[in-house]
Amino acid sequence: MKRTLLEMVQSILSDMDSEDVNTISDTIEAQQVASVIEDAYYNIVSARDIPEHRQLLKLTSLSDSTRPTHFKYPDNVKQIESIHYNTSAAGSSYKAIYYIEPLEFILKMDEHSPNSLKIADKQGNTDLFVLNDIQPTYYTSFDDEHIVMNSYDSTIDSVLAADKTRAYGSVYPTFSITDSFEPDLDDNMLPYLLAEAKSTCFSLFKSGSDPKVEQSARRLKAYVQNDMHNTKKANKRPVYGRT
Repeated sequence: MKRTLLEMVQSILSDMDSEDVNTISDTIEAQQVASVIEDAYYNIVSARDIPEHRQLLKLTSLSDSTRPTHFKYPDNVKQIESIHYNTSAAGSSYKAIYYIEPLEFILKMDEHSPNSLKIADKQGNTDLFVLNDIQPTYYTSFDDEHIVMNSYDSTIDSVLAADKTRAYGSVYPTFSITDSFEPDLDDNMLPYLLAEAKSTCFSLFKSGSDPKVEQSARRLKAYVQNDMHNTKKANKRPVYGRT
């Protein structure tokens, strides 16, 4: 069952025998508890691959004719798992764009340098070579901020277009310190968030941890590690050698 941030703050304050509040802004302590919950929330989502934070994404085009194959990762993206690009001149024909390592990308593009367009890398301003007569097939990133694809078809687009991208990956959700805010976590992970925040609050504001709270946090941490998917996943077994 979903719980609002105010309800979580009230629960922690009650367990600490602190002053009751009707809104987070009522007391400094309530605001401090809300801040602890926010920190605990980001600690959880940053350290785990949480299924509900995966989604389809659009890359951000630089819209720069001097860097026609450059994109930026969207600001809230944690990780990109796949990229497809609509290679059709009219209509839809999405093709997978495969990732390759930066040095491999440079070597492959240098092979095409006599027949390719020279551009500059966004960060290092280093010469790169891209083809301008075919649609892209692979990409790399030199700085983990920009994506560089290997080619574009200048007869179709002057630069690769953001609305033709279809990426899939995980994002960092937002957190709002407001009474009605509900953290973007499955119901089975909310008790763990509350237990982690409660443990931290006891340590920070009550000069010591509570053994029962610590025990609950450890137990819930072990549980959520194996129960984050709504759909039951098959057990993965190690593969030794070829099959």
